[in-house]
Amino acid sequence: MTAMRVPSTQALRALVSFARHGTVWQAAEELNLTRSAVSHQLRMLERDLDFHMLNRVGTRVELTAQGRAYADDVRRALLAISGAAARNIGRGVAGSLTVSCAPGFASGWLCNKIGRFTAAHPDVALSIITPRRLGEVSNPLVNLFITYGNGEFPNMESEHILDVVSSPVCSPAMVNRLGGMPEPQDVLRLGLLHLSDYADWALWFASVGLDPQMAATGVVFSDMHLVYSAALAGQGIAMGDVVLSQDAMQNGQLVRPFEQEVRSPKAYYMAVPLAMVDNPTVMAFRTWLRAERAQGFPPPRMAAAAR
Repeated sequence: MTAMRVPSTQALRALVSFARHGTVWQAAEELNLTRSAVSHQLRMLERDLDFHMLNRVGTRVELTAQGRAYADDVRRALLAISGAAARNIGRGVAGSLTVSCAPGFASGWLCNKIGRFTAAHPDVALSIITPRRLGEVSNPLVNLFITYGNGEFPNMESEHILDVVSSPVCSPAMVNRLGGMPEPQDVLRLGLLHLSDYADWALWFASVGLDPQMAATGVVFSDMHLVYSAALAGQGIAMGDVVLSQDAMQNGQLVRPFEQEVRSPKAYYMAVPLAMVDNPTVMAFRTWLRAERAQGFPPPRMAAAAR
């Protein structure tokens, strides 16, 4: 019996990313590859396997039941490998590490996971700070940035972490007060809450067929914490990141009155100054973050508005 060829790690990562997102273009964005490169990896992987992995429906590609099961096994295997790397790179790593993290990502994800890093690296003195302004990556005291931007950071090595997909969120009490929100333009009755500028709401207005200029009203905040605090307190309706606001939605503190989502042209990135790339504590943190990220972010759920 001929031994089956061992698939490449890149092909397996392409499979796991495709299984998580369901589209080639999203997998390509996550892996920083072209769509054709991801498609090629999937085709080569299917060729190397002894079972049918992909279904092709017109121009769309989807996994078979066997393909989904295989992808789940591969995801767990890659996670185990990443975890082993994180545990081993942490042995003997000591020193200080300062991480600058965008406030929304820090409170919505990083702060819920960071205990795992400190447990694996007890000799690393870790400090987490937030930037003076969103997207700022110039603080000379910082060793690693988790920032929001377009991925172009001069004199830095960067990698994509998370796309930002947003949808209107507000407190259930506000929806109850209005007796429901049947139409998108009803968001204006609640008062718009903005982060930094009117761009996110203008993008959403355009996506639902409304005049984007209608978004230029309401309160503008400099910090996502403040936006969410105002929304939780029933002071208006915000454009919430559907991943980072998961806890508030699952706890019933916030609801999504509409299904319509918009994808921001910017995303979250991990950016490291070139002088810090080989720093052992930076390497340990990057390896740990990749291992955590390999588990995937929770899929967004539509929270039903209270009636």
